[in-house]
Parts: sequence; structure tokens; C-alpha cells
Amino acid sequence: MTEQSAVLNLPNNQTFQIPIIEPVAGKPCLDIRKLGSQTQHFTYDSGFLSTASCRSTITFIDGEQGELWYRGYPIEQLAEKCNFLEVAYLLKNGELPNAQQKSEFENIVVHHSLIHEQLIKFYQGFRRDAHPMAVMTGVVGALSAFYHDVMDFRTQQDRDTSYVRLLGKMPTIIALAYKYSIGMPFMYPDNELSYSGNFLRMMFSNPCEEFKLNPVIERALDIIFILHADHEQNASTSTVRLAGSSGANPFACIAAGIACLWGPAHGGANEACLKMLEEIGDIKNIPHYIKRAKDKDDNFKLMGFGHRVYKNFDPRAKLMKKVCHQVLQELNLQDDPLFKLAMELEKIALEDDYFVSKQLYPNVDFYSGIVQKAIGIPTKMFTCVFALARTAGWLAQWEEMITDPEYKIGRPRQIYVGHQKRDVPDLLQR
Repeated sequence: MTEQSAVLNLPNNQTFQIPIIEPVAGKPCLDIRKLGSQTQHFTYDSGFLSTASCRSTITFIDGEQGELWYRGYPIEQLAEKCNFLEVAYLLKNGELPNAQQKSEFENIVVHHSLIHEQLIKFYQGFRRDAHPMAVMTGVVGALSAFYHDVMDFRTQQDRDTSYVRLLGKMPTIIALAYKYSIGMPFMYPDNELSYSGNFLRMMFSNPCEEFKLNPVIERALDIIFILHADHEQNASTSTVRLAGSSGANPFACIAAGIACLWGPAHGGANEACLKMLEEIGDIKNIPHYIKRAKDKDDNFKLMGFGHRVYKNFDPRAKLMKKVCHQVLQELNLQDDPLFKLAMELEKIALEDDYFVSKQLYPNVDFYSGIVQKAIGIPTKMFTCVFALARTAGWLAQWEEMITDPEYKIGRPRQIYVGHQKRDVPDLLQR
């Protein structure tokens, strides 16, 4: 509820009364929606660093305090007490499921894990060495050509069906992309397994032998999914909302979000982190690269450290660090050169005055990349795993947006800095 206002003084003695919106948590917002129509002035905010694009009840981040909530629940408690599908249910419906709701939701998601058999042939149109994110973007976008029977998104039933279809099929889509890239047979889903367990089986099993799930690895992957399920109005989530604001179907919107997530500054950060570790190569080389990271004239960046939003420790990183050490111990990889290098780099960054003063703490990408590498997930698949988890949040954000009575098609403004109006010269005069 708006209780206060601010006054903007403009040229020619023009003033504009700006209502102040007080959120449940976080910083107050100046409501400038009528600024353009009433004053003929717009605001400039490159990167939307100070602009709220929507009202949302889904996720809250306090970057200064290092807090992350899903629907009011701290991420630490959710990672400890819930599985990924419980969190997905929470993101969509606003409350955690009871025992019956949990069972019913898990059952319906599992039974939507198969994809259309014709869609499997779609994979054969890609080169074997295609990046799996390219394959994933294409296949998810193509889902609308196969599942166009529930496209009336004004109805709750159609929205619910689209949600479970996308959430259920995403592990299958990613696992098939991986199997295709290495020339291995496709493995169909097993409805008796958990969401995370089924993904691991489709990724790493083959028809020739029995696949045995490691419960430590299964739980580690589930926590990765939980920690990446949503993160407020980041670039890919804003992309999903912007695409959805035009009335586009959710398959197209999620494909757009996947394409945005692919960027190395966003979902590709954990992949970039592993490549950095491979570049450093050996513990003895760390001082050299630390020196380069501190040199403002050097283009080298220490990937996996610091965060645009969190000015304190990333709360997801604290949880992921614990999981990371559990996985390395379970798989007896503490002495692996790459992982020893990562742990030494973590130790130095946490103790070095330069990184501590600038609050460049290890972020979730640093640890999740190490965990996925240890599990056996190829580096190029890291962002796909991120996209799988974030689908739960993207779909919740999409539904919140299209059911919001205030929503309008996105239309950012610009500051034009090109040529003045000019005449087109004749061809011989150009």
C-alpha cells in the first residue's frame, strides 16, 4: 500500500508527485508508471540496476545480508528439509505441499517425463558436436509443435498441464542431448525413481548393465536443483517474463529463457569457472593468477567469485560448499589435482585481504561446477543442469506475470543518440 510520495522537480517549474511503494521486504520503490504520459519525460537505467519491473510474491533476495527466500522460506531450510519437487510445488502454488499433495504432484510430474517419440528424431538433425544448450533451446521450443492441445492460458488447468509437462520432460530432454552427443543409446525414464535419481540414470546408465544410484550423489544433485530453482528478476527470468508478456506460449518463453541463460555472465558462469581452473592447471600457478586477478590492467578474471547481487556471502554457496566436500569425500576425490586446486584457491580467496575487502567470496557457481564435475557431468552440460532447475522458477514467474491484472506487454524506452533527421541523398551523391 502506498503511504508516502516524493516530488520530482522538472524544467519549466513542472513537478511530478511520485508515489512510494513499500514492499514487504527490501527497498521502497518509486512508482513512475505515469511519468511518461504526464510529464513527457522518461527515466534512464541501463541494465535495470534500480528499476523494479513487476510486483512478485515468489522470491526475495537481500544482497547485503546474504539472504534468499522462496515464498518467505529461507533457502537453508528448504535445502535441508525438502526435495526439489516440493520446492517446485512451493514456487508455483505459494505453499509447501502436505503429504498427499506431495505424493500426487511427484506422481504427475514423473508421469510426464516421456517426450513424444517423433521429437526424439529431432535430435538427429543436430551435429554430434553441437553445444547441448543449442540442442536444448531448439527441442524445448519445438515442444509447442507437439503439445498444442492446452494453449488456453486463461485457464488454470492448461497452465497446470503446461507446468508439469515442462518440468517432467526437462531431465529427459537434457539426458537425450548428452547421449546423442556421445553416440550412446537413449535411456527412457524410469517412473520408480526420484526426479534427480531418474536424471542420473538417463545420463549415465546403458542398456547393457544395471545402474546403481548413489544416494549421496542423488541428494547432492537435488540440492543443486533447489539452489538454482529461482533467483528473482535476473536476466533469464526477465527474458521469460518479457517473452510471455506478448502472449507467447510457455514452451517458447522457456526456450527464450534458456537462450539467455546460456551467456557466460549468467548460467555459463560455472562452466567458465571450470575452464579457469583448467587454465590455472596446478596449485603452484595460483599466486601468478591471483596477481593477475588483482591487476586492473589485466583482462583475467577469477571466475566463481563475487556476485552482482550478493554483497555478503552467497547463501547458496554456503550450502553448496558443504555438499561439495561431501561429494568429494564420497567419491574419494580429495586428492584429485583439479579438486585440490579448487580447494586451495577457495582457501586463498577466503583469507586474502584483497578478496575479503572487496567481498569476492566463492559463489554458488564455483562449488556447483566442482560438484557436477565430480559427479561426471561434462562441463558443457553444466548450464543445461542450471536450466533444468530454473525451469521451476521460470514457469512460476511466467504464471504470476500472465495472471497479474497490472501486466502489460513489455516495452522499454531508449535514449536516442543517433543522427538528426536527414534526407536520403541520390545514389550518385552517396
